Amino acid sequence: MVDQMFGENGMAALIQSALCEVVFNRPVNDRYRHLAVVAPPAALAAAPGQFFQLLCPGNGEGSHFLRRPMSVYRVVPDACRIEFLYKIVGTGTKGLARLSEGDRLDVFGPLGRGFRLAPSLQHVVLLGRGVGLATLAPLAEAAAKRGVRVTALLSAARRAHVMSVEHLRSVGAHVQVVTDEDGSADPASVEERLRVLVERDGCDLIATCGSDRLLQLVRRLVVELSIEGQVALEQQMACGIGMCHCCVRLFQGSEGPEARRVCHDGPVFDVRETLSW
Repeated sequence: MVDQMFGENGMAALIQSALCEVVFNRPVNDRYRHLAVVAPPAALAAAPGQFFQLLCPGNGEGSHFLRRPMSVYRVVPDACRIEFLYKIVGTGTKGLARLSEGDRLDVFGPLGRGFRLAPSLQHVVLLGRGVGLATLAPLAEAAAKRGVRVTALLSAARRAHVMSVEHLRSVGAHVQVVTDEDGSADPASVEERLRVLVERDGCDLIATCGSDRLLQLVRRLVVELSIEGQVALEQQMACGIGMCHCCVRLFQGSEGPEARRVCHDGPVFDVRETLSW
C-alpha cells in the first residue's frame, strides 16, 4: 500500500506499507533491543523525529490487530536499512523480540512531523531518557552533518541502561551521562548542568524526549532563557495518520488549551505549547 500526506511545506510525502526483511534483532541490555530491517526508498527518506507503525507478530499465529508506533533510531541509506531501539513492555514488543534474521516485518511509514532545524543553529542540546534516546539520535546526526555543535545529555535509571553513547560520539556529539543510581539524574542536578551548558557554550535549541519531568524542566528553561525548545512525545496510537483520534491530547494554544493529534500534528511539538502528561 502506498499513500501520500502533505507536510508543512506543501510537498507530498510518500508513505508506504512494506514487508521488510529483518537484518538483525539483538539485545542492547536487559531492557532494550536493537532492530534493523531492509527498507524501501520511501522509508529511507524518514526525517529525525518521524516514526513508523510496526505490525508486531502475535502470541500465536498471525499478527496483532493494531500496529505499534516506533520512532526511527537510525537510517543507513547505503545499506537500505532503517533501525529501531525498543523496550519490551507488552505483548506487541514481546512478539517483536521474537523476530530473527530473515523474518519479515510489516512496516508503515514514515509518519508524522519531525524536528525542525533552523539554518542559523550553532549549538543543539539533546536531553533524553530511556528509549527517548533513540528518538533524539537522528536529530544529533542531522545537526552534526550541517556543522552544528551537538551536546547530548543522556539520562537513565542505571548506567547499564544508557544507550547510544558510542553512536552519538561517532557522529560528533559531546555526550554526558546522568543516572538515578548516583543521583546525577535528579531534576535539580540536570537543570544545573543545562544552565552551565547554556551559559558557557550558548544554545539555540534544546530537544527532549522520554520523560515528563524533563519536558517540564525544559519548558521552564526555554521560556526563562528565550531558547527554542522541541519535544518528541510518546503516545499510544492506533492508526498513526490522524483518523482515529486515539492520540489526542491538550496543548496550550494562543487562545487557551486546544486538542491536537500527536501522530498527525506531531509527534514533535514546541515545548512551550506542550502540557504535562
